[in-house]
Amino acid sequence: MTHELYQSMLRIRMIEEEVASRYSEWKMRCPTHLSIGQEAVAATIGMLLRKDDYMVSTHRSHAHYLGKGGNLNRMIAELYGKESGCSGGRGGSMHLIDESVGFKGSTAIVGNTIPIGVGLALSVQLNGGDQVSCVYIGDGSIEEGVFYESVNFAAVRKLPVLFVCENNLYSVYSPLSVRQPENRKIYEMVEALGIESHYGDGNNTEQIMDISKDAIKRARETGRPQFLEFSTYRWREHCGPNYDNDIGYRSEDEYELWKKKDPILRLMEKLGITESENIKVKEDIAKEINEAFEFAENSAFPSKDSMYKNIYK
Repeated sequence: MTHELYQSMLRIRMIEEEVASRYSEWKMRCPTHLSIGQEAVAATIGMLLRKDDYMVSTHRSHAHYLGKGGNLNRMIAELYGKESGCSGGRGGSMHLIDESVGFKGSTAIVGNTIPIGVGLALSVQLNGGDQVSCVYIGDGSIEEGVFYESVNFAAVRKLPVLFVCENNLYSVYSPLSVRQPENRKIYEMVEALGIESHYGDGNNTEQIMDISKDAIKRARETGRPQFLEFSTYRWREHCGPNYDNDIGYRSEDEYELWKKKDPILRLMEKLGITESENIKVKEDIAKEINEAFEFAENSAFPSKDSMYKNIYK
């Protein structure tokens, strides 16, 4: 499983690096939020969840979608605005969906999928199932009122929800220090609301695996919600393909400090993966990525007569 995890993390990174590389071609018809540097949480939890478990995500959703088994061809086609995209070319990077693997959608609105994920967990309870509903959020979502309403409802109703907070320290350009009280620990605050909570290093795959595996098991077997906070860091700008350390909201030193914690390199060292082995895996992934972009290029745009498809009044 660990080699599979390494491949999943590397695949996510290489896909997003290729998105960044090709973004200047102006063929991707949407803004895009990359999670390069944050791959470990998405890859690990995606591997631990079952195919029939549910998942909802945020504007930074590529890694979550791919980790859960979302279709790469359809994801790239969605970025290109093509009919063959996972949302029919109408949603773009921030609105991905693949119900065949339980990925129920992502959204551009901060906190908007939190109640959706809790509602999915309620459906599991009402239907007597044993699925888990995974709700991805960032540290900025903790400042939305709907988060507290959803946590309270999940705690009262004892719903099988796995809240996963990827704390990358920033909401766009605003650090935690200007958004939340000094010395607040998010997971401790959430635990006070009545939900079992845990904290881990989001760049340490072994730690993520241990914490998440136990939490998913508890949610599935007891039907009680779980909250996981993982510290992590995005390497590139909030929105877009570039680096933004020069604009002043974070320092180059901070970036370099986090880059040394690269989760992929840490796992490679732990597994003893050689450079030649790494090159072979990269070659296979690169071939898949090139085929996905070719698929997107060759796909058709939605027809004009389908403009109002799936719009409800």
